[in-house]
Amino acid sequence: MQNSDSQDAPLAYADPEFLASDDARPLRIIAEYLNPLRRLRLQRVHDTIVFFGSARLSEGESLGRYYADARELARLVTVWSASLPSHVCRYVICSGGGGGIMEAANRGARDAGGRTIGLNINLPHEQRANAYVTPELLFKFRYFFMRKLWFAHLARAMVVFPGGFGTLDELMEILTLSQTRKLDRKIPVLLYGSSYWNEIINFPALIRHGMIGGDDLKLFKFVDDPATALRALQESIEADNSEKTPAFACTRLRP
Repeated sequence: MQNSDSQDAPLAYADPEFLASDDARPLRIIAEYLNPLRRLRLQRVHDTIVFFGSARLSEGESLGRYYADARELARLVTVWSASLPSHVCRYVICSGGGGGIMEAANRGARDAGGRTIGLNINLPHEQRANAYVTPELLFKFRYFFMRKLWFAHLARAMVVFPGGFGTLDELMEILTLSQTRKLDRKIPVLLYGSSYWNEIINFPALIRHGMIGGDDLKLFKFVDDPATALRALQESIEADNSEKTPAFACTRLRP
């Protein structure tokens, strides 16, 4: 006779202890692929302009002008996007969702009345999402590599403001993907703040030592003010009248 006090075992996909275990890591990784894919499709986000830069920059400090410039450029891009004839959301401002340059980018898009994406990350010292991300477009990732994938997937261009290790990591990753032709479309990269970037990275030395080719410098462009950056984006983004979300993770590599 069945014990009336017994309880059924939980379904595997509804078992928190299992889902948090090492054995379920592949499921968590897949979830960080499928959940954003579904949510972005439902929100009709077609493509993005990604802003990278330091979380440590704030208004009123020595490099505070970059915060103001990121905010203004994001506003200008959002106004431009809103003027385009489209039934989907084009060139949505996307950041890491945290403070500093990320906050400035989301804030600028909000200034223009636009929706804006935040790809937040779960860190030991928790990174809180800034207040300017559109709630329906706020994502929180556990795995850095899945977050990186989503930065790159819908990006039509990237604007990289002064930053540290994280910014350099993201910059070099997208430059490497472009250099090795692993992307099925061109992703223009703007390095915002020529004096900063020329001090931090000695690009001519990389050429002189044979580490990169001269043509590799064409993978990015320096800009120093919001108006110039906007024109560079408008001129470099290839015309695309399709309103269908790009296929996921397409590359130039043939089977």
